[in-house]
Amino acid sequence: MPKYLEKPPNWADDERPVIPGSPPALDHARFKRYAYFIIGTFIALTASLSNGFITANLPQLQGEYGLTPSESAWLPAVYVMANVSANLILFKTRQQYGLRLFTEVSLLGFIVVMLLHLLVQDGRMALIIRCISGFVAAPLSSLGMYYIMQSFGKANRLKGLYVGFGFNQLGIPLAWVISPFLVNANHWVNLYTFELGLAICCFAMVVSLKLPRGLKIDVIEKKDFMTFLLLAPGFACLCAVLSQGPILWWFDSVWLAYVLIAGFSLIVLGFFFEYHRSNPLILIHWLGTASILRFVIGAFFLRFLLSEQSFTAVNFLKTMGIGPDQFVGLYSVIFIGILLGTLFSAATFSKDHLFWPLLLATFLILVACRLDAHLTSDVRPHNFFYSQFLIAFANGLFIGPLLLTGMMRTLKQGTNYVITFIILFSATQNFGSLVGSSFYNTYQKHQAQVYQLDIEQTLNRTDPNIYQRIHQYSALYQPYLTDSTLDQAKASQLLSQVMARESQVRAYNDVVNINSIIAVLLFLWTLIHIILQKYSKQYR
Repeated sequence: MPKYLEKPPNWADDERPVIPGSPPALDHARFKRYAYFIIGTFIALTASLSNGFITANLPQLQGEYGLTPSESAWLPAVYVMANVSANLILFKTRQQYGLRLFTEVSLLGFIVVMLLHLLVQDGRMALIIRCISGFVAAPLSSLGMYYIMQSFGKANRLKGLYVGFGFNQLGIPLAWVISPFLVNANHWVNLYTFELGLAICCFAMVVSLKLPRGLKIDVIEKKDFMTFLLLAPGFACLCAVLSQGPILWWFDSVWLAYVLIAGFSLIVLGFFFEYHRSNPLILIHWLGTASILRFVIGAFFLRFLLSEQSFTAVNFLKTMGIGPDQFVGLYSVIFIGILLGTLFSAATFSKDHLFWPLLLATFLILVACRLDAHLTSDVRPHNFFYSQFLIAFANGLFIGPLLLTGMMRTLKQGTNYVITFIILFSATQNFGSLVGSSFYNTYQKHQAQVYQLDIEQTLNRTDPNIYQRIHQYSALYQPYLTDSTLDQAKASQLLSQVMARESQVRAYNDVVNINSIIAVLLFLWTLIHIILQKYSKQYR
């Protein structure tokens, strides 16, 4: 039995929080429900916009701070490092000190981070601030979800969960849409000031309309910090390797191997320490059960597949010379896709058919991959509208059912399993995205090198078509160059650039095709699981 730090309110059975640290399920007046929804949406967007602004403006930040590509890759990496580790201690902190205090302190920390952004003068300071930002942004995601859930009645409370988690994903496409207007106006001052204003507005809203008082229980132990000190740097090491490996190349940087060994060693030590605790933070024995392993595989590979959107479409278009302001239309479509997917998921909510949205999401990803399977150097952002809308719709569609599927299994075991599930869910989503981006980045670079070498070896300069192409390129320089030798050298250089570009195009097509294969396998795996589950119920 939990040790209560204050007397619980006199709730009805259907009002009592499912787990300590979450608000009760109360019915509110209509006006108050609208206010909760607006505040929750505002908080969810603010939390995800912080990371979205860095992702959308990474090349500009690289130039602003004078960073190399590998150095600039640390900016999003350290955010994920802190974000994935935050749930190790934040959930118990919320249970012990109460939801209201936790909410206000978290937002104050977020405001302080935004103020520090205005003082950033170099890359090192920016890294430190991004790390802190990843940590303080973690509680805002659940805070936005709790506010949105309060806007739904008791009967539809789980639909609020769907909407809350879906809205948490809207910040990144929204950041791509509004960043060109903010950054072009006054460099980075406007961008950081805008973020600071959002954080202050969130704090004012939360203070004005507080969440209902929840339970306070005594759960924090000294050994929890030991677990954090082992697992947090372990997760950070894995994030570092995944972000730097494709850039520095896996076999060219020895230090990556040592960091990887250190990361796995710390995680194993942390799990070993937890396994022998009398009251563990993470229930290690439960992680090895068949149902949890199936959940991990499904959750990881769904996020893995969705990473194709953030990698292939954006990087392919950048390779073709598309600038940030030309992405506004594409990310507006992605924003609408996530929004509609989230609303569709909530509208079709059914406890008895949680796997069908997951199956539909996988199918939509597969269709989108086939639409993108024939990329050429003439492709522009509008050519991606249909495929990226489908992927965005799948992104908004799957997250709620996936979370609820795992949570229902968890609560059958007991509320003390919830922390383990939250950490597990966060890890599958963060590492699924990181591993997906890292894998596709590595695969694309490898294939581009293979294709470029193949083109160079098979290119015959005496071929009439090749000769004519070089002659055309040479004609471009003739009005400006009088030396025919230099003219030919420039034409050959331009031909090499075209060869490199076309090898990149073919490599990105390979990325789309391998994503299609993984989508087919996951679709069949999910379909077989649904069929087996249906027949097992019939013959019980």
